[in-house]
Amino acid sequence: MRKFILGRIRGIGYAFKGAYLLITTEASVKTQFFIGVLVTIAGFYFEISKTEWMIQIATIGLIMSLEGINTAIEEIADFIHPEHHKKIGLIKDLAAGAVFIFAITAVIIGCFIYIPKIIHS
Repeated sequence: MRKFILGRIRGIGYAFKGAYLLITTEASVKTQFFIGVLVTIAGFYFEISKTEWMIQIATIGLIMSLEGINTAIEEIADFIHPEHHKKIGLIKDLAAGAVFIFAITAVIIGCFIYIPKIIHS
C-alpha cells in the first residue's frame, strides 16, 4: 500500500513538472493561458453564473490539455523522425487540427457567455 501511495505522489510530481514546462516553455500554451486569465477576469467583471463558470473552466482546461497533447505528439514525432517526412507532417497537422477545432469551439462558447453580457451592460 505504501509503495502505491508513494507512486501516486511521484506521479503527481511528474504531472506538475509537465504542466509547469508546458506553461513556461510552449508558446501556444502560454497564449492559451493568457487568454484563460483574460476570460477569468472577464468572468469576475461580468459576474457570470456558476454554470457559466463551470463551462468556462472546463473549456480553458480542455484547450490547454489539448495543446499539451499536441505538443507531446509533436515531440514524439520529431524524436522518432527528426528529418522532414510526409507522414510525420500529416500526424502533426492532424494533432494541430484537433486543437484548432476545439479553439473555434472555445471562441463560440465564449461568445455565448459574453456577447449577451456585453450587449446588456
